[in-house]
Amino acid sequence: MAQEKGKEKPIVAFLGPNASYTHQAALSSFDSASYTLHPSTTIEDIFSAVQNGEAYRGVVPFENSSNGSVVFTLDLFADLHGKYPDILVCAEAYIAVQHCLLGHQRRQASNPTSVAGNPIAFGHAGVYPHAHGLANVIESPLSSGAVTPTSKDPVPQKPASRPVGDLSRIRKIYSHPQAWGQCKVFLNTYLKGIERQDVSSTSRAAELVAQDPSGETAAVSSIIAAEIHGLKVLARGIEDRGDNTTRFFIIRRKPATSTATEDTSVSSMGETEQADAGDRKAWKSLISFTIDHANPGALAHSLAVLEKYGLNLTSINTRPSGVENWNYIFFVEIQARKLEGTQEGAVNRALGELDKVCSGWRWLGSWESRSGFVQ
Repeated sequence: MAQEKGKEKPIVAFLGPNASYTHQAALSSFDSASYTLHPSTTIEDIFSAVQNGEAYRGVVPFENSSNGSVVFTLDLFADLHGKYPDILVCAEAYIAVQHCLLGHQRRQASNPTSVAGNPIAFGHAGVYPHAHGLANVIESPLSSGAVTPTSKDPVPQKPASRPVGDLSRIRKIYSHPQAWGQCKVFLNTYLKGIERQDVSSTSRAAELVAQDPSGETAAVSSIIAAEIHGLKVLARGIEDRGDNTTRFFIIRRKPATSTATEDTSVSSMGETEQADAGDRKAWKSLISFTIDHANPGALAHSLAVLEKYGLNLTSINTRPSGVENWNYIFFVEIQARKLEGTQEGAVNRALGELDKVCSGWRWLGSWESRSGFVQ
């Protein structure tokens, strides 16, 4: 995006502080020379900034490969109080997530270019030049009592990582709620029974631990956060799965009127159908809808509409509707693109028919798929 001389750079809001995984997702998608990346305290702050026009785009976590959807983000898309009616998804980014246990311990050595022998790089922001070495390394073997079989779990999974620091003084761990479910085996093996406190992001967790030199607190966070906040890596790669990945959505505000750049319609029906067919695997769309829960088969009838038009449903999530107990909003993601400015195309036709079988639907955006990992 070209930046006109004398004009301020567009703001991209992300879940901060700096060094969070969402920050890395923002860096992977926006050139810092053309955009101002602004950390926000909560996911709702990002939605609010984009809705109010204070931010050009927002970057929010949506789903983790091993721990499922981020319910805070889903609830904001549900928008029960009508605060964010113009928010749409316009892109996605994938970040490979490696969690570390961070804390304070005496350091004896320092390597200016690496942590545990691995160089530190951070997206488009470059390389952080100083990283603390791992002193007082303790090779803690998996003792016979570390992973205890139970009647419910007779063959418990062993953690993929071992501590490289003394964990005996830790009394409290900070992290984002999503991280607990991604590191269950390690935490239940080495820190079972230790108090866990939810905070707004993994980088905020590292901030809090950095402010407490007692050594009694630790953070589940990133290796970048260790460098920024001067913390020691007590254990590295503590996630349950080595392919642990988080998907982030980039959100924008729906324009008041369609413009030439926003309108994706084409001139004739034949060209529209051709474009629609070519977009089936290259694009995704997110739709939410509600149903009459007292009507048998209401959900099945709604999903049958997608099947009728050959739309591949890749995920479905639910959140409470706020109307009454045990009443839900359904979120479905499909491989297809909603064409603007036309009633043609499979998605548009399906939405037209969905009106007849559900209580109401909302289109939450179409975006081009991205394959592989964004580092």
